[in-house]
Amino acid sequence: MPYEFDGATAVRADGAGRWSVDVAEGWDIRGNANGGYVMSLMAAAMRAEVERPDPVSITVHYLAPLVPGPASIATEVVKRGRRLATVTASLVHGGRETARAIAAFGEVGGSLEHAPFEHIGISPPDLPSPEECRRRSPTEGGVPLALMDRLDLRLHPDDTGFVTGSPPGRAEARGWFAFADGRPVDALSVLLACDAFPPPLFNLIGVPGWVPTIELTVHLRARPSGGPLRCRFVTDAMRGGTFVEDGAVWDGDGTLVAMSRQVGLIAG
Repeated sequence: MPYEFDGATAVRADGAGRWSVDVAEGWDIRGNANGGYVMSLMAAAMRAEVERPDPVSITVHYLAPLVPGPASIATEVVKRGRRLATVTASLVHGGRETARAIAAFGEVGGSLEHAPFEHIGISPPDLPSPEECRRRSPTEGGVPLALMDRLDLRLHPDDTGFVTGSPPGRAEARGWFAFADGRPVDALSVLLACDAFPPPLFNLIGVPGWVPTIELTVHLRARPSGGPLRCRFVTDAMRGGTFVEDGAVWDGDGTLVAMSRQVGLIAG
């Protein structure tokens, strides 16, 4: 396989809805697999099970931290409809369930593209060129971010204050997403992009420590045309040790390709 992401999300059929996977090294934050990577890995098995191309809507609940090593994914098709197939999945590592997902797979931009009405009420963020933005480092702020060795993720210069200890007091993170090895972005990698950016709350109160994901939902709106993805994530609600993060992702042509919502835990 020519690109790292393809190898890291490869699945092997074991029959009866079961799939063997290898949770790859280097797709982690602080030693634990990134939530977007986990979603992409589960989506790869679910997509293969239902034989539909696109995760139109997918939700993952994260039950325990996931580390590299062999794992299994058990899938169950709930319904096969004309446009959508609904499927659930459970990822087990070391005898422990670490994540559970439910998704609807279909074909975005297929039979629905000729619908008589379309409305997009949000616009891509105004970003400097990727060269003018700050690339995230795998050792950013002294925190091990192995995932950043595999990504070319660049933050808007105004959204990097959490790194220097001068958070701007605005819970927003904007920037460009691409793969370090030049892999073209596609529907599966959009799921990764939706959890690859630093939590916007870092720019509100500084880096509070570990912020594990409780639940992540991504709605795919279109297949990306290629090129870097233009992303914006914001947090408008934080209370009781949890936060909500909303995201929107556009492709190189300015098409809205995904919207996301994440609930996270401020673990300290």
